[in-house]
Amino acid sequence: MKQLRKIEQVIEPQYVIEGAGVLLQRSFGPKVSNLFDPFLLFDHFAFNDPLEGPIRGFPTHPHRGIETVTYMLEGQVRHRDSLGNAGEIGPGAVQWMTSGRGILHEEMPQRGPNGVIYGFQLWVNLPARLKMSQPRYQEIGGGTIPSIEKDGVTVKVVAGDYQGVGGPATEIAAQPVYMEVQLEAGREFEIDIPRGHTTLAYVFEGAGDFLNGETGGGERVPAVRMVKFADGDALKVRAAEDQHMRFMLIAGAPFGEPIAPYGPFVMNTQEEIRQALTDLRSGTFVS
Repeated sequence: MKQLRKIEQVIEPQYVIEGAGVLLQRSFGPKVSNLFDPFLLFDHFAFNDPLEGPIRGFPTHPHRGIETVTYMLEGQVRHRDSLGNAGEIGPGAVQWMTSGRGILHEEMPQRGPNGVIYGFQLWVNLPARLKMSQPRYQEIGGGTIPSIEKDGVTVKVVAGDYQGVGGPATEIAAQPVYMEVQLEAGREFEIDIPRGHTTLAYVFEGAGDFLNGETGGGERVPAVRMVKFADGDALKVRAAEDQHMRFMLIAGAPFGEPIAPYGPFVMNTQEEIRQALTDLRSGTFVS
């Protein structure tokens, strides 16, 4: 019999300022404790208040040792990097960037037709054996992300597998699941997740009950919250009877390695962090 994953922790995102004055809601960031291994950071960004004035973005900055994943719901992000990539990430699209040994890039948000910018950024760790690997870039258009719709449930699969449908983000060391799930009021969603994999859900619209298998009981979680789950075989959730529910599902295999985070770098030792800073100062960070 499947063991449903129970809620272990509910996190209320906190406002932080990053980049050139960008206001974000952060659920967690990189820490030595590495409690969300293999995930390092999850940010929710939006620029929906005209009083905020000019949009500030993320001018050219470095990364090493991680993967950054940008998922857009509304608006666009214009980007370019030291690999020669340049373009625009529009609604429903994803940028999955493996920084490896080093990359320089910039991300500048642009409002959509409705005047809104809305999306998420996830950082995924790399194991020690891949931290100095060749950088890699996957730009995934919204039209290439499969969407499974049935009985009031819509699942957009960026990475991982749902009902035999795989996402376009592939060859990722953490074996991640990354999906957007939308439920109409009262509808249920269930997915198998391998035991031992870290599992998170970011509820950003509506509310629902994450079921624990005990006579159908569960715990209600409203937007906006990040949920971390205990171990188990599967995750099951039911939207509230009077409102829809929308969340990002995130899961992956932990590496179980120590980490040394420092700003845009996440390595395994402080010596490796010092080397990254030396490479950046000497102009040998990217090749």
